[in-house]
Amino acid sequence: MADAVVVGAGPNGLAAAVVLARAGLEVEVHEAGETIGGGCRTAELTLPGYRHDVCAGAHPLALASPYFRAFDLAAHGVELLTPEASYAHPLDGGTAGVAWRDLDRTVAELGRDGAAWRGLFGPLARHWERVVDLATSDLRHPPPDPVTVVRFGRRLLEQSSPLWGMRFREDAAAALLTGVSAHAIIPPRAPSAAGVALMLGTLAHAGGWVIPRGGSQTIVDVLAAEVERHGGRIVTGHRVESLAEFDGARAVLLDTAPTELLGLAGDRLPAGYAKRLARFRYGGAACKVDFALSGPVPWQAAGCDRAGTLHLIGTRAESVAAEKAVAVGTYAERPFVLVIQPGVVDSSRAPDGGHTLYAYAHVPNGSTRDVSEAVVDQIERFAPGFRDLILARHVRTAAAMPAYNANYVGGDIAAGAMTLRQTVFRPTPRWNPYSTPLPGVYHCSSATPPGPGVHGMCGLHAVRHVLRDRFGIHTDPLTLLRTPSLT
Repeated sequence: MADAVVVGAGPNGLAAAVVLARAGLEVEVHEAGETIGGGCRTAELTLPGYRHDVCAGAHPLALASPYFRAFDLAAHGVELLTPEASYAHPLDGGTAGVAWRDLDRTVAELGRDGAAWRGLFGPLARHWERVVDLATSDLRHPPPDPVTVVRFGRRLLEQSSPLWGMRFREDAAAALLTGVSAHAIIPPRAPSAAGVALMLGTLAHAGGWVIPRGGSQTIVDVLAAEVERHGGRIVTGHRVESLAEFDGARAVLLDTAPTELLGLAGDRLPAGYAKRLARFRYGGAACKVDFALSGPVPWQAAGCDRAGTLHLIGTRAESVAAEKAVAVGTYAERPFVLVIQPGVVDSSRAPDGGHTLYAYAHVPNGSTRDVSEAVVDQIERFAPGFRDLILARHVRTAAAMPAYNANYVGGDIAAGAMTLRQTVFRPTPRWNPYSTPLPGVYHCSSATPPGPGVHGMCGLHAVRHVLRDRFGIHTDPLTLLRTPSLT
């Protein structure tokens, strides 16, 4: 039996496995799917030659997170392409707010609200590494830079209070900020949503929202190759049914949904802990629609054709109404739609002249409804003529998401409702959120701090405890990522 076993070959599971393997331990990774990747896969979903990111598509944290800053994806052959505009938010009438990588350009185009935008993001963008270190921490230990805590905290309090409406005077800037907060799939003024908006908005003007050439699969492929290079073993097509399969291992790390542990552990868990896991809440969900197109999307507003990501909903008021509808389990007539167009930087995703388009609409958890027509209508609203470009489409409803990735319970791609309490205390209220009452068994999925995203930090935080507590290794995992191995 291996020293350490990882269940689930998503970004966090593989991130943990890389560190374990570099520490000189014998590692096995078990994945239920036939391919690795979890929320970071790429496949031909529509037509031959059209490569679609199955879940995650743009990756601000692939450059910025402490894990990937140490691991260095580019050094392992991943080409991270940076759109000129990180994201855009079109409005009716052919206008849009555009978050250019160049903060000065963004400020100039926002007119009367430009100075307010600079005041919000300028200080954060100048110190983006500290902002990311804070946002991707384990939310348990005192941050090393209290100035950043104060700087970020003041803006968080503003954007999660009635004061949020006082900063901007025109529609574009307000909508631009609200659209990025909706990534949390909760009402945009919630503290967690405001935190997401501030972090991702900061990175829009720092490293940018990068898109990997060839697809998101390239990220997990190089992590898996690194595990194997250091002697690790990856087993696909094996759904683990019980922790008893790994009784000989000194550590088991679960890159799975919290409720999955209930089934894997059987009656081994203490009753109180089992009840807390069962109460873990899942939030709003996504219906994913992928398109094969005969040409680029004909956006009305200038700048949208340069953006890797777009938020399609309209005004701030429309975004608030749509997210509130999902939060209470109903459908917005015009849903929030997130679009990624990798073709703005990556011509390898489709045959010559063609384009792929990634889109998901926010829907209630467990929804079986195919909302692809509502998605088409929302794109057509801001890009007349889009419908005529569609060669094929692929739809995955929220209810079908768990068949692709069991961590997406009910189609919740955030792996748990992003309420303030559950963001801090996921998966259960414990000082060490990665440990469980079972000796040697740990959580390392996005259901632990700091939460969703392709950043590897849930795996990093978990493996720090594993190395110290189970193997007596006190080397900083980030040091292990920067050096070949301890052996």
